[in-house]
Amino acid sequence: MQIKVKAWLASCGCALALAFTLLPVATHAQSATTAAAQPANGEAPATLPVITDVKPATDNPYGLESLWKTSDAVAKVVLLLLLIMSAGSWYILIVKVLEQSRMLRQSRAAARDFWSAGTIEQGAATLEATSPYRFMADAASNAVKKHVGLMGHVDLNDWIAMGIQRAVDRIQSSTQNGLAFLATVGSIAPFVGLFGTVWGIYHALTAIGISGQASIDKVAGPVGEALIMTAIGLAVAVPAVLSYNWLVRRNKAVMDEVRAFSQDLHAVVLGSVKKT
Repeated sequence: MQIKVKAWLASCGCALALAFTLLPVATHAQSATTAAAQPANGEAPATLPVITDVKPATDNPYGLESLWKTSDAVAKVVLLLLLIMSAGSWYILIVKVLEQSRMLRQSRAAARDFWSAGTIEQGAATLEATSPYRFMADAASNAVKKHVGLMGHVDLNDWIAMGIQRAVDRIQSSTQNGLAFLATVGSIAPFVGLFGTVWGIYHALTAIGISGQASIDKVAGPVGEALIMTAIGLAVAVPAVLSYNWLVRRNKAVMDEVRAFSQDLHAVVLGSVKKT
């Protein structure tokens, strides 16, 4: 029994001795593996790129391009009409704003240069050839010169007033150019777009009925393209209506300056004639 115990103790001692012998080797191997895993110079460890599934970009099968390609002659005519109305509205807006700004500038020039002149003719010569204020001054001078013959039977005061008023009416008529187009576009553009929508939906439903497929992808695309017509009509009409209202308000300010000048001109011309 004692021999067995001694043999068991001897085997345990051998095992412990072997474990202590192999422990430094294992520790050294683990340290070498960790050092090899870490990059040199203190850089961050590199991470493997994560690969994700990237879906290829697909073009939208619906839209304006598809609407133009798949539409018939009537729908294309409607689109062209809306395009012409939109381009005309923006052209008139830009031209009228420039024209009104020029007239306001000419009004300031007339107030600065005209009234300091010695005569009506000299005052008119200081103004631009295209100025409406020079046009009124020339009209007043011509009225005085033409007050002869049968025209001489008309009272001079009324005759000069009539000549200046004709000039004012012509100036006002020129300021109204283009506004009727804006009013027309603002009134009918939504209905033109709505007509295009109705026509497009009719053809879309007809094509769906012929194909016999009424799934959402077959219905949403053609009907959605037809509804674009209504959106285009509104996009054309809204700027036209806003431009019309704004230009009418600016025209009122311009014509107020013209009428004030015409009244002062009438008094000055009548006074200068009576002195002579």
